[in-house]
Amino acid sequence: MRRFFTPGWLGLHALAAALFGSFVGFGWWQFHRAVGGNMRSWGYTFEWPVFAVFVIVMWVKMMYDELHPGDKVAIEKAKAADAAGIVTAAQVIERDEQNDPELAAYNRYLTRLGTETKR
Repeated sequence: MRRFFTPGWLGLHALAAALFGSFVGFGWWQFHRAVGGNMRSWGYTFEWPVFAVFVIVMWVKMMYDELHPGDKVAIEKAKAADAAGIVTAAQVIERDEQNDPELAAYNRYLTRLGTETKR
């Protein structure tokens, strides 16, 4: 639990608290405007609290990911396995040409897009 008291995490906690408070405050402000007769504010009255809940969900997800690094390890292992058996685009196209010519044509198209120079 000490890892959540590092300067980086304290900054994230402060940012999450500030965003949550701001979004709830904006919702409250829009509620008062809506009650005062501004009909458009009714939509914002419910939109801002949704944003506030989203901040809390993402904050909890970040803490969960920090506490469960096994998920990250599995992703890294999968990337390493893919790197060990590197397959070129030409090999994929050749393999797909036999099974599905339409898929092979699409893969050629994607390869061409990937190799074009960016403007």
